[in-house]
Amino acid sequence: MMKPIVSAEKPIGNEWLYEVKYDGFRCVLHWNLPETGNRNIYLTSKNNTDLTANFPEIVAFCQEHEALVKPFLPLQLDGELVVLNHAFQADFSSIQKRGRLKNNSSIQRAAASRPASLLVFDLVQYRGTDCTKKSIQHRKALLADIYAVMGRNNRVDFIQTYDNPDELGTIIFDYKAEGMIAKRKNSVYHSGKDHNDWFKIKNWRKVFGFLTHYNPENDYFTVSIYDNDVERQIGKCKHGLGDESVQALQQIFTTKGENVHNGYRLPPAICAAIHTLDLYKEELREPEFDKLLPNMKATDCTMERLELDMAMLPSTINLTNTDKLFWPDVGLTKGDLLIYIREIAPYMLPFLNGRTLTVIRSPDGVCEEHFFQKHLPDYAPSFVDSVEVDGQNRIVCNNLEALVWFANHGTVEYHIPFQMTQHEEPSEIAFDLDPPDKDRFDLAIQAAKIIKPLLDDLDLISFVKTSGNKGLQIHIPIPTGRMTYEETAIFTEAIARTVENAYPDLFTTERMKKNRHGRLYIDYLQHGRDKTLIAPYSPRKTNLATIATPLFWEEVKDGLDPGQFTISNAIKRIKTLGCPFASYFDVARKQYLDSVLDLVRGD
Repeated sequence: MMKPIVSAEKPIGNEWLYEVKYDGFRCVLHWNLPETGNRNIYLTSKNNTDLTANFPEIVAFCQEHEALVKPFLPLQLDGELVVLNHAFQADFSSIQKRGRLKNNSSIQRAAASRPASLLVFDLVQYRGTDCTKKSIQHRKALLADIYAVMGRNNRVDFIQTYDNPDELGTIIFDYKAEGMIAKRKNSVYHSGKDHNDWFKIKNWRKVFGFLTHYNPENDYFTVSIYDNDVERQIGKCKHGLGDESVQALQQIFTTKGENVHNGYRLPPAICAAIHTLDLYKEELREPEFDKLLPNMKATDCTMERLELDMAMLPSTINLTNTDKLFWPDVGLTKGDLLIYIREIAPYMLPFLNGRTLTVIRSPDGVCEEHFFQKHLPDYAPSFVDSVEVDGQNRIVCNNLEALVWFANHGTVEYHIPFQMTQHEEPSEIAFDLDPPDKDRFDLAIQAAKIIKPLLDDLDLISFVKTSGNKGLQIHIPIPTGRMTYEETAIFTEAIARTVENAYPDLFTTERMKKNRHGRLYIDYLQHGRDKTLIAPYSPRKTNLATIATPLFWEEVKDGLDPGQFTISNAIKRIKTLGCPFASYFDVARKQYLDSVLDLVRGD
């Protein structure tokens, strides 16, 4: 296998192309003619380990598409085997767990619940012919021919290339990708690292810690921080400093440190800036020293600062009052909000892009004064977009910087309309299921389970989320321009009244609260031009820091508690289960509406 060389700087020039670096298992897919036998499709790692049994979903996909690809066989595709969080970021922990599974039942369950993907970036063999002496541009062109037939997909896909490294660099930062690979366009496929044609530029996070231990047997220094005033180790580091600095550190530890087990210990004093890729099992991944910081105090190296630094918040935002308590009942701060908004951005921003935005700001926390805002304030920076509506500049949040800027100004809720700024017609349909109080959330579960089959019968693909408060919301993405608001109103009312008539003691379409008499309100009127609904993944101004949480339909069952989904656990949930709304915009483009249109138009 050809391997990239680590580089601190990316090469620049027309002779280079650039790709996202993903965090997974380097892997070759061997795809031979079916006449070869049962082993015509198999996966091998960079160490030539057979990975086939651990990733049956890759083999199954190849078998399903074999007829399309057969003219190109035999093939050898070089790529990265990953479990994707989103299009630009893989989850290292998930792929590690998959690789360790031995039991076939466990493997099959994992493949079904959180399937892996093979992201292909090169072609070693094409129609049985070795391609390694061809240029990478030629090999990429052959890959494009294959995918023109097979189509883009989520299982065996190819990695997009970029000519502009700055464009890709922005994507890598915004989506917290692992890094960038730069490849010389005329390069052939070498073995190993005996070349100057592929370079790996890591997307480092810079964190700060103090050094407490030196092990002379392996030359590693232990890095620690304060977590609630308690010293806590976060990893070990040895690389990155010059020889002179390393020797000075070693001398300080060996002459002034306490001789303890496996080395020498010093009290917290020597601070350092450290580059790392992530935290894995609560330890720094691939840490390297950036520099020593003789003027920094050890007491400044805290868990709170580590979490903010690991979040990689945009440098254009002047963070303020990050320790201010925003959710006093659960002890969460403005810093916790900023970290959540930064981490959730890849999943939340697609729903905000190109839509006017109404926010609720609580600058001093959710228990203090709050206010709505939908017009662009005069002091907003240039990266916050707007669109003119009725002579007023309405807020549009199109990028990471804007999203974090709003959070830094105390925004705790993000509400969006059902249409894009450039269109008068809806891009989605929604039902708001509003029980009388939190104790009757079971009514929302029951209503959603009744509505889902009605939508299925109309060939509609629907999505469901908690409101973040006491109800559920059902979303149906549709191609923009296929239905008018007048048509969607006929449809939503028909569904709502059907459910109401079938279960009049449980559900109602009565707008007046005093007339609902403990029944769940099916709010079909909320879906209308310029009306808004809470955005997926938006925090809510509740005491528990809950969020409007996308769900898998199978989760909508007795025992579901909307209070369990908060800014504290949402990111871990996505990395464990995946995003339930991941296919939302693909479904919108392809949503079959003939049955619905026949219903509302009386055809």
